[in-house]
Amino acid sequence: MYLEAAEHLNNVLNYKKGKARVFYLKGILENIKSNYNESLNFFKKSLDYSESIQYKKGIADVYIAFGITNYDLSQYDEALENYKKAIEIYKVLNDKRELVTSLINTANIYSETGRFNEAIANYKEALTLSEVINDESGTAFVHGNLGVLYSRQGNYPLAIEYYNKSLSYDKKTGDILGMAKRLDNLGESYASIERYDKALEYHEKALTFLSKTAHKTLIAANNSNIGSIYLKKRAYTKALEYFEMSLKVSKELNNLRQIAICYAQLGNIHLLQNELLIARKNYVKAKDISEKINDGRILSASLLGIAETYLLVKQYQKSLSYAIEGQKITEKLKLLENQKKASRILSEIYKNRGDYKKALTNFQQYKILNDSIFNKENIEKITQLEYEYKYKQALDSANIRELKLTKTVLDTSQNLKRSQRNLLLGIIAFLVTTLILVAIIFFLKLRNAKSKTQNVIIGQKLLRSQMTPHFIFNSLSVLQGMILNKENRKSISYLSRFSKLLRIILENSRDRTVLLSQELMAVENYLALQNLENERYTYIISVEENIDTSLFKIPPMLIQPFVENAIEHAFVNQSKDRIIKIELNFSHQELTCIISDNGIGIDSLTERKNQNKKSLSTTITSERLKILSKDFKKKGSFTIEDRKKYNEQGSVVTLVIPYIKNGTE
Repeated sequence: MYLEAAEHLNNVLNYKKGKARVFYLKGILENIKSNYNESLNFFKKSLDYSESIQYKKGIADVYIAFGITNYDLSQYDEALENYKKAIEIYKVLNDKRELVTSLINTANIYSETGRFNEAIANYKEALTLSEVINDESGTAFVHGNLGVLYSRQGNYPLAIEYYNKSLSYDKKTGDILGMAKRLDNLGESYASIERYDKALEYHEKALTFLSKTAHKTLIAANNSNIGSIYLKKRAYTKALEYFEMSLKVSKELNNLRQIAICYAQLGNIHLLQNELLIARKNYVKAKDISEKINDGRILSASLLGIAETYLLVKQYQKSLSYAIEGQKITEKLKLLENQKKASRILSEIYKNRGDYKKALTNFQQYKILNDSIFNKENIEKITQLEYEYKYKQALDSANIRELKLTKTVLDTSQNLKRSQRNLLLGIIAFLVTTLILVAIIFFLKLRNAKSKTQNVIIGQKLLRSQMTPHFIFNSLSVLQGMILNKENRKSISYLSRFSKLLRIILENSRDRTVLLSQELMAVENYLALQNLENERYTYIISVEENIDTSLFKIPPMLIQPFVENAIEHAFVNQSKDRIIKIELNFSHQELTCIISDNGIGIDSLTERKNQNKKSLSTTITSERLKILSKDFKKKGSFTIEDRKKYNEQGSVVTLVIPYIKNGTE
């Protein structure tokens, strides 16, 4: 309903960026409802509008949406291609939050297709970025996906640990869909270690949450998982019921991978019930679909299932061809369970055909694989027990330490009571003397530290007192005008930006240094706020690729005075094509900020009257940089030039900023 209203307003205003956003959100809505074809159509319309106005962020977002939908449709190559396109754009935009999303989605595909090393590399890069930008949601999502990966590798205790980390965050934020996914994952993990009742408990909880979201894809997957548990418990009727439900929904959604899984599992049920023709029919359907979507795991299982149906009716030649084909895939993907099954089937075929040498070779391979899987399962169980043992051991150790500490305290107390009075008085006298000496030393050091930093503090206070009152007065005046003119939306936007900038200034003012990323955020908010009323000028902020803004710490409020001077003085009698450009470079261990404009130029400006304010800010900044250079032991200076010497218009400020780099302090 709200999207329709937004679309109407965008059409009235012919606001293309708004149209692109509406179609993007409509596509997401249809994807959630599993209407994938409609979803893709909306994303295509969004992409067309974003490309028509060169809206880079919108283009990248749509590529991510395409990739997610391709993944849901088991179109893995197309999904990877779309994610790569998005990653390239987000890197140019230096959008770390969206880079996290792209890396996670890429890793999901690598994990799904068995490329685990590439998956882990992408997940860990995403986890590092999430922690850098303090993105708890991204961290939780990575934990969930790492759980999936470790589960596929058979490390179920570690998988359960990561699932629970992710579930804790989803509970904290009330993310129903997230909780449903993690509960489903936990159910799969407990089923893998044969704790079927606990697994069913988690899957049923997941279905409760999924029924509130109407997410058909996940409901189908969850029903399939429950069916697998009943199959392992040999409750074939219940297993059939759940796989049929999953198959029905998956067909409605055209979810090819889930359809193939259901057919393969139905084949397994009918094979166990000796209904060979029905089993083979289902295996063939699973084989055809898995070949189409290039899913080797399902394909190998289907081929071996077909081979077994022919083996049981003594059609050894047909059984042999399917078994050999299935064995090749299992060896390529290192699927131990299916390799074991292939060796068993081949041993039986060769024995019945009289080729005892090959029969023996395959039987020996079967035994080796069976022992390997047995050992692997034992290792997994040992690992799980080790986790539980270490936890109990830690609790026991803590209790023992507590008892020892209590005994020590009691013994010490009794010893103190038995101590002679003169010894106690001597200790007290010694402590008092020590405290007095420590207080004197501390006072001297504090006075020395204050004297060293006093000049820096004074310089910072002078600069802030110069900018803040004047800026706040002007901002409130503009806001008052908007409110009087009943420009409600504009005034709300202006107030939001103003409060955000004010908060950043107040936070930065408490610190001796701030991250370069925070300083640039403050400058960008200041420029946006100045420009919000009537878009008086264009501003550009560019950061050289070799600069990681999350590593550099600089003194706060160094760049802003020069930007303020450019805004207030550079564009006298110039109403159009006003540009302010801020460039950050790092070369020869110097961090340089170049602030340029295309205004009247510094030479013309100095000839005009009433330039006291600029002279004052320049003088204060110059003195402040001298003090900071000594404090940081890094060069700090600035120069102001008229661009006419370069046959250009305007002024350019070259500011060399003292800095501290994290990891090198």
